[in-house]
Amino acid sequence: YSAEYVFSNGNEKILLCERGIRTFEKAYRNTLDLNAVAILKEKSHLPVIVDPSHGVGIRRFVEPMALAGVMAGADGVIVEIHEEPEKAISDGQQSLTIEEAANLYRNVRSVLKVRRELN
Repeated sequence: YSAEYVFSNGNEKILLCERGIRTFEKAYRNTLDLNAVAILKEKSHLPVIVDPSHGVGIRRFVEPMALAGVMAGADGVIVEIHEEPEKAISDGQQSLTIEEAANLYRNVRSVLKVRRELN
């Protein structure tokens, strides 16, 4: 429990990030564990964010998994963005374009409204 260790040593500026777990699944870079988001929100007072860029590793799945993470209770989303992902030195296959990121931002705001209405 590294967050507890950091907290116990005086740093209270902590957030938790779900960015996937390694499994035997070969289709994705990692498996984004949305169960972890809901459980962490229940068991901790710390903010939880999701990183679907690393959690999935495939651009076309980043937005749907980000939105699912928000519905699961995530306080925020972190994604990789690049003007030209195909020219990125690393992680281009999971990076959103600026336009895709802007669309994701709009959709996250919409999903947050729905989540608030349901709670």
